[in-house]
Amino acid sequence: MARFQPKNPDYREVATDTFNQQRAMQTLGISIARLQPGEVDLAMNYRDELTQQHGFIHAGIITAALDNACGIAAFTLMPAGAGILTVEFKTNLLAPARGERFTFRATVVKPGRTLTVCEARAYAAHDGVETLIATMSGMLMALLSREGGATDKAFAPA
Repeated sequence: MARFQPKNPDYREVATDTFNQQRAMQTLGISIARLQPGEVDLAMNYRDELTQQHGFIHAGIITAALDNACGIAAFTLMPAGAGILTVEFKTNLLAPARGERFTFRATVVKPGRTLTVCEARAYAAHDGVETLIATMSGMLMALLSREGGATDKAFAPA
């Protein structure tokens, strides 16, 4: 039995579509590996162009992936027509981001009508061993219009 019950029966399609619209995730080569109500795993392969001066994946890339994982996990529990924005996050970098493949696992801790709290962990796979490299606590906000629909127009580029 699922830990959370999605409010939108089409959550999988809507969350995947929202993720796929994010050009930043496409640019970074990040994809959805697993998606359940209130949970997501994102995956990314190592690429030289994403590294910092020591050859590790840059902390900004790790943070962006964790933030997105929290957002998608929270979004799976939002009602139809909702949008989502991050309001706050805290990242702890625990080990250098070195490996062949990276996984970003996020779980909803507490869903709310407006604010949802998530936790995420980043893992680096190197020689078949996964190492925890970062954690994130995040808070995400549902964007709802007065009628319950999305408020995309308020956030559209000018």
